[in-house]
Amino acid sequence: MIVGLVIACEVAFWVLLAAGLAFRYALRMPRTGLALLLCEPLLEVVLFVVTAIDLKNGAQPDWRHGLAAVYIGFTVGLGHSTIKWVDARVAHRFADGPPPVRPPKYGTARAVHEWKVAGRWILAAVVALALLQAAVWYVGDGGDTGSLRMWQERMLWVIGINVFVAGCYTVFPKREPRRADDREPAGRC
Repeated sequence: MIVGLVIACEVAFWVLLAAGLAFRYALRMPRTGLALLLCEPLLEVVLFVVTAIDLKNGAQPDWRHGLAAVYIGFTVGLGHSTIKWVDARVAHRFADGPPPVRPPKYGTARAVHEWKVAGRWILAAVVALALLQAAVWYVGDGGDTGSLRMWQERMLWVIGINVFVAGCYTVFPKREPRRADDREPAGRC
């Protein structure tokens, strides 16, 4: 039941996003579109409540409950940026909006961008870790929480990988390629 609800929440996320943007740009009803986009967090609340009720009713915690916590965490950490990303592209394509801003490619600006991206992923993982830990405490010592702990380990890996990638862009920044007119002529001493 939990896996089906996670899938339903993911489908509903994209349906609400599409409907919100359709009302906002195609139907020229920005307030209705905004209201639909603001309904997105309700999906996570429903998933959280159903998962808690399932555990309260004596369900043995397993990977499905961990998946629900991870889904909620990732929606909290990445949902807003996903909506902004899609909104910018739809506005440009269908509402004569400005072209979407591309991330910087080189140097410090790229490193800052990568840290911002890593921050969103880290937030997602931390929220998932907190929800997983709350589920472990909720189940108590009497239940098998191994699958929840496994999800916590995976979230620590997500954090580590994102810190590593952003750190690499900081320590080894990608340099802008030299232009042809900046090079010294060949054969000169």
